[in-house]
Amino acid sequence: METEGDAVLHEAKRTGGVALPLLDYTAACCHGGAKMAVLAYSRGKREINQHFTIKNAKLISLAAVLLLLLFHTALRHYGGGDSCEWLLSKGRYLGENVWQPYGCMMHKYKSIEAKTCLSKKRVVFAGDSRIRQLFYSFVKIIEPERTEDGNKHEDIFFQDEKSSLNVDFLWYPEANNSMKDRVVSWTHETAAKPDVVILGAATWSIKLHSGSSETLQQYKANLTAIAVHLDKLSEHTEIYWVLQDPVYEDTLSENRKMITNQQLDLYNQAATEVLNSSKYSGRSRVKLLAAARQAALETIINSDDGLHLPEGTRNVGAMVLMNSLCNKLLRPIDGSCCQTVSPPNLIQKLSACFFLGAAVVFVALHVLGCNRHRRHATPDVESLEEKKPATAGAPLGPKAPFQALCRMGVIMLYFYLCDRADVFMKEQKFYTHSAFFIPLIYILVLGVFYSENTKEVKLLNREQTDEWKGWMQLVILIYHVSGASAFVPVYMHVRVLVAAYLFQTGYGHFSFFWLKGDFGLHRVCQVLFRLNFLVVVLCIVMDRPYQFYYFVPLVTFWFVLIYATMAIWPQILQKRTNSSGIWHLGILAKLLGLLLIICVFAFSQSLFMSVFSVWPVSKLFELNGSVHEWWFRWQLDRFVSQMWRPVYFYPVSVYCKLRRLRLVGTQAVIHGMVFAFIYLVLQKRQVLSEGKGEALFPAKISNLLLFFSVVSFITYSIWASSCKTKTECNEMHPYISVVQILAFILIRNIPGYTRSVYSSFFSWFGKISLELFICQYHIWLAADTKGILVLIPGNPSLNILVSTFIFVCVAHEVSVITNDLAQVVIPKDSMALLKRLGATGILSLFVLMSQLLTPGA
Repeated sequence: METEGDAVLHEAKRTGGVALPLLDYTAACCHGGAKMAVLAYSRGKREINQHFTIKNAKLISLAAVLLLLLFHTALRHYGGGDSCEWLLSKGRYLGENVWQPYGCMMHKYKSIEAKTCLSKKRVVFAGDSRIRQLFYSFVKIIEPERTEDGNKHEDIFFQDEKSSLNVDFLWYPEANNSMKDRVVSWTHETAAKPDVVILGAATWSIKLHSGSSETLQQYKANLTAIAVHLDKLSEHTEIYWVLQDPVYEDTLSENRKMITNQQLDLYNQAATEVLNSSKYSGRSRVKLLAAARQAALETIINSDDGLHLPEGTRNVGAMVLMNSLCNKLLRPIDGSCCQTVSPPNLIQKLSACFFLGAAVVFVALHVLGCNRHRRHATPDVESLEEKKPATAGAPLGPKAPFQALCRMGVIMLYFYLCDRADVFMKEQKFYTHSAFFIPLIYILVLGVFYSENTKEVKLLNREQTDEWKGWMQLVILIYHVSGASAFVPVYMHVRVLVAAYLFQTGYGHFSFFWLKGDFGLHRVCQVLFRLNFLVVVLCIVMDRPYQFYYFVPLVTFWFVLIYATMAIWPQILQKRTNSSGIWHLGILAKLLGLLLIICVFAFSQSLFMSVFSVWPVSKLFELNGSVHEWWFRWQLDRFVSQMWRPVYFYPVSVYCKLRRLRLVGTQAVIHGMVFAFIYLVLQKRQVLSEGKGEALFPAKISNLLLFFSVVSFITYSIWASSCKTKTECNEMHPYISVVQILAFILIRNIPGYTRSVYSSFFSWFGKISLELFICQYHIWLAADTKGILVLIPGNPSLNILVSTFIFVCVAHEVSVITNDLAQVVIPKDSMALLKRLGATGILSLFVLMSQLLTPGA
């Protein structure tokens, strides 16, 4: 009879020996309970892996996307799909004072933006004291220093001479004939006709007439008479009627006790009925502003007198108004409410035709019976190293590249629908400690659960570096989606992770060239294609400049520099240093020369600008028509990855401080190259002990290094937690981040047992970390990373689970497509490769010339 251990052994043999390391462990267990627990652990993982394969996950994600498309289409058609209506009527508080409209993002307008939007316009507020409050909050957006110095029951006027902007408050505490006469006068005026009118009144009617039912009927009749003229005025003027905010009855004065929430609800109901019944297609042109009322329901308890709103709440109403008025004009990327979708440009249309053409060819080949062959293994995208398949696979058939393009076209359609079309919803980020740390605990548990024995136990072995990239990428993703850059300690720790990515760039590329000596054109083109394919496609489909996806230009730039450093004469490789140790000085001289060149660029902004501003190189490094952003990111080690604004938006004092950090990017990459050189030399000379279970150094040295590494981690965390501002921390970060990176490497590799295990969960994500980083821009986050994609409205937790599942499946599929196409686009035959490079160069030059000759380009 087969025992439990025999079953595991049989399964291990069937799956290629995956469970054999586990049997070694269980054999060492002397306690039967421990053995059974480990066997149950193995069986649990085996069952999960059997049913939840990546292929099944992708099919589920495809079905989920189709269902969500149908759901959101039906929701827009039957449930009201106007984001302006969502902005004005629905929303919730994130935390205590951040207002989130339903399904769209609200931009926080600054003074200069408000003046630009409202230039040469006249805005009129007409109503009672609560409308006056709204007027002051609106004016303070335009001029933050403005004080509430007007008389209570009189008209108040505000003017900004530079922008020719006028904002007036007119005292009309009741909806009566006086208000109607004013509206009628506006319909006859020409030059002085207001561009925007905001009205509202009810509390005085309730107060003066003790909330009688007759007064309510009169209010309704008066509003009906006013509505006729409002409809006529709305042909040339934007009109808003402000629904009555609630009151806090417990703190109302005696002469206001009759103003109850029940009375206010009746008046709001009357106003809604009157203003929603219109002769214009059954829909009023008067917009109802109810968002402030919804916000006040939660905050009116903090009112000083029970009637007037707290300042934070009325600021919500003013910002809602500003978004309703200005989003369609200024089109801020983080203000999706009230924005119309821009039609696709010519290049986007041509890209759609290209993918459709690929689909047609694929269908034709399929009908003709051409079979597709796929390799058993594909190169690793992120590590950029060729992995030889265990068994020789057949070459890709003629149908395979077209099928890959079809899959890519479907994926790009999803990208477009998520972040360029008005199909799915978007919401803004809001940081809480639980939103960041709880997901970290989840991924830590999963990472430990999926732990395996490594195939090799060398320092920074393949599984370990993939694991390192994987958990760092997951932390950075959680950091982005949770908006954790607002919390300085988290911000500084993530900056170390970003520096570690650049460290690995220097380490990985140097190690490859030093050991392999492969400087061939095929290798270079393969790396550049895999780094840039997704970004180039996104630049076309999503209409974004290459520099927008800043990390890819950054690592591409450093790859080219490292390649040039190692490839130029004399080519110093490990084989050459074996014959003479003097060549070690040669490679150090090369690294020093690279450092000096980078220093020249770093300390001379004029030289940097003159080089990268030359056409056509500038087309790769410009953002918003300037290379300032490239200069900013290049010199700061990318530890400001969440600072998306161009450098010239920063205060001069801050920018001058940041310029002192210009060598950070240089340090991270150069440190990685130097570390790789030292390690490989020590490894070759057999100074390190890298056997299974062996400590990397002798016991005393190992213990001492581990002690200093742990102290370094603790010290850095204490220092980062004590920083008051990001600028203060950033001044020191470039000089100490490498210490944290080295400390992690030592802690992870000095003990032999830690080098012998790795997390297959993190390693899996590490292999697609580049795709994860780029795809998050549009299909997990939204509005070019400013917000969060909402696939399931009303349930943030479920939404993030579903969107994450789809996002990961898409990223993995993109990595597969990239590898498939790389085998076709980058042939090994040198002449064929040169011809394709020539054709690509001519096409690129044609596109650049057409952009240069296009008016306004």
